[in-house]
Amino acid sequence: MSDSPAPLADPHLVFDAAEGRRDLVILGSTGSIGTQAIDLVLRNPDRFRVTALSAAGGRVALLAEQARQLKVRTVAVAAADAVPALREALREQYGAGEPLPEILAGPDAAKQLAGSDCHTVLNGITGSIGLAPTLAALEAGRTLALANKESLIVGGPLVKALAKPGQIIPVDSEHAALFQALAAGTRADVRKLVVTASGGPFRGRTKSELANVTREQALAHPTWAMGPVITINSATLVNKGLEVIEAHLLYDIPFDRIEVVVHPQSYVHSMVEFTDGSTLAQATPPDMRGPIAIGLGWPERVPDAAPAFDWSKASSWEFFPLDDDAFPSVGLARHVGTLGGTAPAVFNAANEECVDAFLAGQLPFNGIMDTVTAVVSEHGTPPTGTSLTVADVLEAETWARARARELSAKATAEARA
Repeated sequence: MSDSPAPLADPHLVFDAAEGRRDLVILGSTGSIGTQAIDLVLRNPDRFRVTALSAAGGRVALLAEQARQLKVRTVAVAAADAVPALREALREQYGAGEPLPEILAGPDAAKQLAGSDCHTVLNGITGSIGLAPTLAALEAGRTLALANKESLIVGGPLVKALAKPGQIIPVDSEHAALFQALAAGTRADVRKLVVTASGGPFRGRTKSELANVTREQALAHPTWAMGPVITINSATLVNKGLEVIEAHLLYDIPFDRIEVVVHPQSYVHSMVEFTDGSTLAQATPPDMRGPIAIGLGWPERVPDAAPAFDWSKASSWEFFPLDDDAFPSVGLARHVGTLGGTAPAVFNAANEECVDAFLAGQLPFNGIMDTVTAVVSEHGTPPTGTSLTVADVLEAETWARARARELSAKATAEARA
């Protein structure tokens, strides 16, 4: 393993460490990651200053409030038609005669902010649309606090080609946990990575018992409060499959040495097993502000970023093996991760379309993975020996989305016949 390429995320290396207050750009500021990051910043004004915010454009009142609280220079929305409402919301937040922040709009607005002048870019965008901002931040030489796992999944070779050692700090709770545990040893000391999964709302159910679960049941996550797409991905365990691919790319550990175990309490966020038989687990109560603080502040820790355990109270922590028959998503993710090329992009794009179809009542729960599997199978083995490009990724995603919609519509028609 010592001859392997350097990992993208290495706790022993810190890219462009800075003393004093860090200037931040937050992408996806009105989402779950973004709002928690802003809470952390407002509680630590001596450590962080936010210079710019971006959001999709569906929550302009919140975006305007954030802009005023943080006194940012620039706000951006992906939806250009949201600009009039955003401008009006900003006028309501700012005093008479007070200058408003600059407004950027359109699909490239977040990418533009990602390359702007700052120390760290927090990419909290959901979905593969986060790839372009990820690449822009890396190319501009910014430290990248990465919560947008999809950009790494679909564009792994592109990200690896641009990232300098220590430039990426992971923000997913599982990968932030691995990042911290890996600080205790060298890469040659690592035997395996153990990624934990809550098991979602359907832990313990068989595949046949999952056939008729409802949208409302799938959205009722027992541990985490997240957006609908991420919550459904947790119910199918697609999120865990994506995290296995992400762990492989971030830490350069082979797939056969990355294990998934079910841990319902979500206290242990992931573990590293070392060659001497010892295992280091990173544990906190379920709260994303801890991983966000690692992403924004490493190698320094932010005091009281998130709640700690009360060790004076009794508690039980459980671990169970993954049921691959009921939840085939992790095995399929390993397969597409091993294939490489555009296969992970096809997997991710097809899943996003199938989740939308499920939420709209057009696919049964088990139909999500059945359809994703069919799309991946049709895609086949991606070409090898050529360099992956952004155009390749976009073309593969476009095909996968269209094919997933076709198969979902066909399944709906057959069910109604």
